[in-house]
Amino acid sequence: MELRENERIDELHRNGYRIIQNSKKFCFGMDAVLLSGFASVKPGSRVLDMGTGTGIIPILLEAKTEGHHFTGLEIQPESADMARRSVALNGLEDKIAIVTGDIKEASRIFGGASFDVVTCNPPYMEGNHGLKNPEDAKAIARHEVLCNLEDVIREAAAVLKPGGQLYMVHRPRRLVDIITLMTKYKIEPKRMKLVHPYVGEEANMVLIEGSRGGGRQMRVEKPLIVYQEQGVYTDEIYDIYGY
Repeated sequence: MELRENERIDELHRNGYRIIQNSKKFCFGMDAVLLSGFASVKPGSRVLDMGTGTGIIPILLEAKTEGHHFTGLEIQPESADMARRSVALNGLEDKIAIVTGDIKEASRIFGGASFDVVTCNPPYMEGNHGLKNPEDAKAIARHEVLCNLEDVIREAAAVLKPGGQLYMVHRPRRLVDIITLMTKYKIEPKRMKLVHPYVGEEANMVLIEGSRGGGRQMRVEKPLIVYQEQGVYTDEIYDIYGY
């Protein structure tokens, strides 16, 4: 497999799968791995990952579930190219497709009611205030430069089949916005889990599931603790990573 400048191949500890990443660009973090563990994909499902980056979530979901097909949508051509090469590296061309395109146009690209599941690890930071280079790959991944939270939820609602699920990871401070927008676009919040670095510390991530057209009832699961002590993950985190 051809590697470009500053690229490396990392092990994913699932089915022997590996992924190509660029150390000078945006590499996947724990949030993507936790989202892949939180999402429920039933056998035969068609899944769309919006803003897939280098394809980490579709690759992990293919390893962990019996979904029929996985699509990653990514606006940055370099990231999409890395994702395609990672798919080929793992021999998954028949199971995973990477599409270069804009989240804001997902419903136009794929058509309405096309997927059973949508996942998204969107940019967390609002706007691009103070950014030195809003076109930088890391800035696009972290800040709402090319799309915002409403774009994500609106397009997820449009491409989901009735009863389909949206799974997101975000920051707890945006939880009110997430629930408000889900309700606006007829995605009913159904399940939520807060992620804490250590016992006794504030949550720094939230995992949330919504159902298109679902009834009004949400379950708040027990919190996920990342570290049992400095540098040592909890058993649940080791299990999600597949160590």
